[in-house]
Amino acid sequence: MNLLRRFSLPVLVLGCATVLHAQDPAPAAAAPDAPAKPAIASQATDILERFVSWLHHFMPGIDDALFHWIACGIVFVLAILLRHVITNIIFHYLKKLAEKTETTLDDKLFPALEAPVAALIMVLGIFAALTVLQLSPQMDRLVNGGATVAVLGVIMWGVIKAGGAVLDHMEEVAHERHMTVATFMPLIKKTLFAFGLIVGLLLIADSLGAKIGVFLTSLGIGGLAFALAAQDTIANLFGSFVVVIDQPFKVGDVVKIGTSQGTVEDIGLRSTKIRLTDRSLVVMPNKMVSSEAIVNLSRFTSRRVEQVFGLTYDTKPDQMEAIVREIRRLIEGEPEVDPATVHVYFRDYGESSLDIWAAYVVKNPDFAKHLELRQRLNLGIMRAVEAHGLAFAYPTQTMHLPEPLVGKITGQKS
Repeated sequence: MNLLRRFSLPVLVLGCATVLHAQDPAPAAAAPDAPAKPAIASQATDILERFVSWLHHFMPGIDDALFHWIACGIVFVLAILLRHVITNIIFHYLKKLAEKTETTLDDKLFPALEAPVAALIMVLGIFAALTVLQLSPQMDRLVNGGATVAVLGVIMWGVIKAGGAVLDHMEEVAHERHMTVATFMPLIKKTLFAFGLIVGLLLIADSLGAKIGVFLTSLGIGGLAFALAAQDTIANLFGSFVVVIDQPFKVGDVVKIGTSQGTVEDIGLRSTKIRLTDRSLVVMPNKMVSSEAIVNLSRFTSRRVEQVFGLTYDTKPDQMEAIVREIRRLIEGEPEVDPATVHVYFRDYGESSLDIWAAYVVKNPDFAKHLELRQRLNLGIMRAVEAHGLAFAYPTQTMHLPEPLVGKITGQKS
């Protein structure tokens, strides 16, 4: 009940002001020489004047000048009470509600917006109270200009705070998912902050009547000159953005870029550092990274193996069929091998061997486990070939010579 009594007067006063604004006829047209006001500002001033007139009915004996000071104080107190309601009740409820949601974005967003919203209410209240005083035209223009600057400044502050909360949430998610963009989040936040600050200042200057067209033209010419003077730097910067957006690799991945193959150690604004297999370090400009074909060797979904086993030419057909079946059985017996991808066939007559071709896919992309599997299968195939009385071929050549020539050679040797 105390809380309702505390806020019943402000709610009643604002409601009466709104009702009076809706019932009373529109104000007369301004004099031709009076400065034009924006529609929203004119309506706000009209509401304040009607509120003061309505309030004056309750204090008819007070001097008009003194009453405007009293009305100024009442408007200021109403602004304080409204700020108290929004910050201590509405935002308190919103923050409690945010604690029950799964996402952490609202947990950062509502606290970030609380101070700018409270400041906006107080700024509007202060300038509304000053408007009630009915100052001189010169002071009125100063108040209007100050109100424009203050309101736009607070709104810009709120947008920057809200954007910072959203970017902090995105950075947190990027770190949790080990995304490459997490490396660039501090730079992105600073860049967007500077961009928002510049846009806000330009809007404030434009609202005050400044000619920003000339400034933008000179800024464009200066930006063109800077771009021509720093082509390589800008190309590397755009290359880093391409890496962030496409995310072809992250720190710790083994990649092959052009002729360089190694582990990615750092992704910077200008360059990417790769530790090669011989432990040397390559610093590669990002414009080259973005233009070269990138092979990420750490993102295998599976590994395909293809091998050729050569047996000697004295292998009989029955022995060949038996050893092919045995090799297929060994490969299909491994749980890490996808049985649908196993192919084992006597494929070719080689120059010095009868070639058996085997191909299969290993489900686990881990390189060490893949090599362990290949070693286990190679040893099993060696034992199977030995058990069947066969032998692996090695490069040999057989020369057939005419018998007279052979007799001459042997006779010479003897």
